This record gives sequence, structure tokens and C-alpha cells, in this order.
Amino acid sequence: MNLSVEIPDTSLVMVALIPSPRDLDIARLLGWYRIPLKTAPKIIAVDHLAFYQPSAFPKEDQMLIRWLAPIRGHELTTRSEIIQNQPDHPRAREEYFKMQLGPLIELFEPIPAKGWKRITFFYTTGERVKLAQSINDLPVHDEERPVLWQALRERALKSEEYRADQLPEELIDPAILALLSGLTSSF
Repeated sequence: MNLSVEIPDTSLVMVALIPSPRDLDIARLLGWYRIPLKTAPKIIAVDHLAFYQPSAFPKEDQMLIRWLAPIRGHELTTRSEIIQNQPDHPRAREEYFKMQLGPLIELFEPIPAKGWKRITFFYTTGERVKLAQSINDLPVHDEERPVLWQALRERALKSEEYRADQLPEELIDPAILALLSGLTSSF
């Protein structure tokens, strides 16, 4: 097992880019993570976030997932409300989801990217996180995929983020589409 604490196999986990060490410190010390509304995945009502650390991190912490955090709630607000010491930031008035986090959980063994260079968001399960040897092991495939999408759809309806008529039958994450087509997007 890859985790220092037990999480249910059925936990919904969103792998999310943590852009910098400063953002990881905010998540660890202040207990929140921000997602720009305009680039947010369709559903944010998940059980845990798994943080993908890009090249902005020190060499030994690049291109891997080392931390997981339980989600305690979320709210829609503006960037200037979240980061109050930057009122003149170009995106200060843009809307962001502020994800309330529980204590960060360090993985016994980080999950390396092994070829993946650019990740924004994608969904997986607690079981896959626990068993993963690389990020390639995290995406849900085949017969598990409809079960994951149904769980995400039900979660979205429960959290009232979206009305039922706003949800497509199958939710396709733009990050996964970008990876499949060789495109990238920015955080």
C-alpha cells in the first residue's frame, strides 16, 4: 500500500496540478487549494485531491504525486478574496473554487509521472492511488469507467453544483482529452 493512512478503495480522487511549492505550503498550512472556475473540471465534489508536482518543484520532487488531501468542502469566490494581499493581480476579480482541505497525507512512495509532463486534472479512485506504481496506473479504464462517471454524476447532483439537465451523460475531462490529443492547457 502506498498510503500512510487508510482511505476507502471507492474514494473519488481528483489528481490536480499544484503549481508551486508555495501553493503546496498554502494547502498544508492554511488548508485550502484554488481552482480557476474557467479551467475547473466539470465536477469538484470528490473525496480527496492528489497533488501533481510539476517542474517548479525542487528536482527530487518534480513530476510526481507525493501528497493527498481529504476535501472538507468548497466555495465559489474571487481570487482577491482568497489571496487578499494581491488586490491588483490581473485575475483578482476572476472566480475560483476554494477547496477546503483536511490534513495532507504523504505517500510512502511518491507516484512518478514516467513520461507524463503536463497534467491539470483527472479523476481516479482510492484503490488506484493505493496500488499505483506510476501515474499511468491512475486513469480509470474499461469496465470501471462507467462506474466512476456514475459516482461523479451522483456526487455532483448531491452537492447541487449542477442541475441534472446540465450534466452530460458521460463527463469527459478536458485534461484527459488534451493528453490523448497531445495538446496542453495552463493552470
